[in-house]
Amino acid sequence: MGRGWTGAEVAQAILDTAGIRDVRVEPTGGFLSDHYHPLEKALRLSEPNYAGTSLAVAGVAAHEVGHAIQHARGYWPLRVRSALVPICVAGQWIGQIAMLIGAAAAFGLHAPWGRTMLGVAILGYAAVFLFTLVTLPVEFNASSRALRVLADRGILTGDEMPQAKSVLDAAALTYVAGAAQVLLTLLYLISLFTRSRDE
Repeated sequence: MGRGWTGAEVAQAILDTAGIRDVRVEPTGGFLSDHYHPLEKALRLSEPNYAGTSLAVAGVAAHEVGHAIQHARGYWPLRVRSALVPICVAGQWIGQIAMLIGAAAAFGLHAPWGRTMLGVAILGYAAVFLFTLVTLPVEFNASSRALRVLADRGILTGDEMPQAKSVLDAAALTYVAGAAQVLLTLLYLISLFTRSRDE
């Protein structure tokens, strides 16, 4: 990166430009553990991204600051996503257990409650899918905010911007892939539920 800024410096510079003074930039352990925690007002970058100076690091840092800006500006899809987090966690946990029990019961034991468990699994994965749908605009918006600030603040040069956009686009597409995976699981459960009726 032309300026040689670390991820922490990029994040802090963008926060300062946005007038956000109450968010801490902190290192955190783990791989791909970068996140913004709205309740704690903490922007956490994995250690390689906290201290690194590459274009990818700048993109990740800017993206996470995009979430902090969303929070500060009251971006409503972020509020909806935050409200759905407990439902998503419960839905995924319940959905996985109910899917295993329901499939075994419906096709192995032919127990009447097998279809009920499959129905519970469908509801659980439907909640997770709803969460992934709400997450998509939040992530794409954070990336677009990041690109604007990286350009306006002069953190990246014009030559570096296309590469940063590629990094951010690739990151956002992982959420699209995640949503597709949840949808496929949901459709599979619905097909099991339908087939179990005929067993």
